[in-house]
Amino acid sequence: MSDMRRSLHSRCTAQAVLPSPFGPLLWARTAAGIAGMWFDGQKWFPKAFEAPERPGDPLILDAAAQLDDYFNGRRLVFDLPLDLHGTPFQEAVWAELLRIDPGQTRTYSDIAMAVGSPQAVRAVGLAVGRNPVGIIVPCHRVIGRNGTLTGYTGGLDRKQALLRLEGVWHSQQQSLL
Repeated sequence: MSDMRRSLHSRCTAQAVLPSPFGPLLWARTAAGIAGMWFDGQKWFPKAFEAPERPGDPLILDAAAQLDDYFNGRRLVFDLPLDLHGTPFQEAVWAELLRIDPGQTRTYSDIAMAVGSPQAVRAVGLAVGRNPVGIIVPCHRVIGRNGTLTGYTGGLDRKQALLRLEGVWHSQQQSLL
């Protein structure tokens, strides 16, 4: 296990599996904030945390309630403390994802330019894929250069549904351009 992942695992103070319209979500938090939210079985799904299972944890319940509001069209912006653990490059990419407004999209190239590494498009893709708090850190808003949907660790069907929820994607649409 990498030092970064070991650090996250040892820092988690609570975890819980809670339902969502997209299936069960594993939530993890530290003393500083939400550190992870993963779809059951998604790529990069974490190994078991040492943190106690606390489905009644106030921060996790608040995060789940805000996500429920998002799914039901009552919220587009989240107001949660986050404690994201990654490499400095990953954290820069994740910070840039947080700057993408609801209903907007950016390309991997746009993100690479924004983080000052215009040639690092593939590295940006890898960092986007390792986002530990999908939806809240809106990696679903990143699309291919030609406007098509590209990888999403939670599955392209979920990415399409999230973009549709935000009014960006229509079921018959092949690309966003």
